[in-house]
Amino acid sequence: VQLQASGGGVVQTGGSLRLSCAASVFTFNSYNMAWFRQAPGKEREFVAAITGYGDKTYYADSVKGRFTISRDNAHNTVYLQMNSLDSEDTAVYYCESHYSGTFYSRGSYNYWGQGTQVTVSS
Repeated sequence: VQLQASGGGVVQTGGSLRLSCAASVFTFNSYNMAWFRQAPGKEREFVAAITGYGDKTYYADSVKGRFTISRDNAHNTVYLQMNSLDSEDTAVYYCESHYSGTFYSRGSYNYWGQGTQVTVSS
């Protein structure tokens, strides 16, 4: 599985960005997917997850109501729409492929891409 994240950039506080992650797999709907992020000097943390057919989504408390995860299985792509961004959202964002276990733990994921930088400036 290869994952390619894109869409990061510099945005002002209160702005929006949409991240994309393209996956090179034959049966994309077999994979639950998630977004994690890692800020400088901090551990990588869970942001949001979505089941294979997109029927269930999960969010970290810090992004609920601001971020939306979605997917387009016809194009092997998962998205993260980020609204009302603030400086605490500055991080490298990674899309990851779920293997087993809880969605909230990094140990449950076995593939990830190179990440895309999101910087929120005031």
